[in-house]
Amino acid sequence: MRTQTFSPERLMQVILAPQVSEKATYIAEKHNQIIFRVVQDATKAEIKAAVELMWKSQNIEVKNVQVTNIKGKEKRFGRFMGRRSNWKKAYVSIKNGQEINFSEIAQGEVK
Repeated sequence: MRTQTFSPERLMQVILAPQVSEKATYIAEKHNQIIFRVVQDATKAEIKAAVELMWKSQNIEVKNVQVTNIKGKEKRFGRFMGRRSNWKKAYVSIKNGQEINFSEIAQGEVK
């Protein structure tokens, strides 16, 4: 496998937010995966590098990344039909025994 280098500026923009839901919690406990909302044009390699960069202080190692494109739903706004935007979801598997601490990022302690 080729090693790719990505700019840190790009990697900091790849991950938009963690996806918090019942399904995401279940998957996190059962399969040691974290679900993130990512930018539409993100690749698996970029997502892996971004997670490892953001949680470098915790020595997080990504084992696998799976991505899904979520189609936006059609919604009615009064008498008009509208459409929500499409988005991309990434399932990030981390090595066994590791856990991501989100409070560290919220406090701005990322180096």
